[in-house]
Amino acid sequence: MTIDNCATIVERGDPDRFLAVMASPVQTRSRLLPLYAFNLEVAKAPWVAKEPMIAEMRLQWWRDVVAEPKSRAHEVAAPLHDLIVSAQLPVEVLDRLVEARRWDIYKDPFADQAAFDAYLEDTGAGLMWLAARALGAADTDETAVRSFGWATALANFLCAVPALEERGRIPLVDGRAAGIQHLASRGLIRLNEARRAGVSKSSRPALLAGWQTEGLLRLAAQDPAAVAEDRLKLSEFAKRGKLLWQSLTGQF
Repeated sequence: MTIDNCATIVERGDPDRFLAVMASPVQTRSRLLPLYAFNLEVAKAPWVAKEPMIAEMRLQWWRDVVAEPKSRAHEVAAPLHDLIVSAQLPVEVLDRLVEARRWDIYKDPFADQAAFDAYLEDTGAGLMWLAARALGAADTDETAVRSFGWATALANFLCAVPALEERGRIPLVDGRAAGIQHLASRGLIRLNEARRAGVSKSSRPALLAGWQTEGLLRLAAQDPAAVAEDRLKLSEFAKRGKLLWQSLTGQF
């Protein structure tokens, strides 16, 4: 089981994140790819079977992988195990990332805005902090990295709203235009908080995964109908230009 397996999974399942990895320094890729492949495997687990019990079992299997980081014959679990041990990743953050995905199994809406916020915190913000930790980030980076990760998770979630609705989910607590604008504004606030705080150089490759965040949130704030109409996306020119700028300057 090699990093190449993880690279293939990320390239096929999350091409934008794969581009971010390829734009990061070569020496960081072997640490980012297992995490991003793990995130994909966990994210798809609730959707691979119609029977909720099977989805629950799949998520529990990943929780067991995290709780008992022993070698397993799986193309993602084995590299993840090595990374957990070598980078001393916080197991509780990995576990919360998996547990949060239980919401995806069922068709119940989020209980309230706090539950929605926690979902973004445990999935996207947690993943970005894990990526930063895998690259050697200091504890002092956590607040800024998580703020940037939360904003990125929100932008990605808004892009996924039409697909979630097609699958019978109620993704937003308040799906009205005003509600979407308020959410996008909150995301931009978190983004600016991260920028004001700043992060160490070691954390910056982890933040490349959010290179589209600001553009998507600004678009959602200006044109909230773009969310429901599946128009929340940047042009290829804007996407590539922003990624190039962020990777060259280290600014986010």
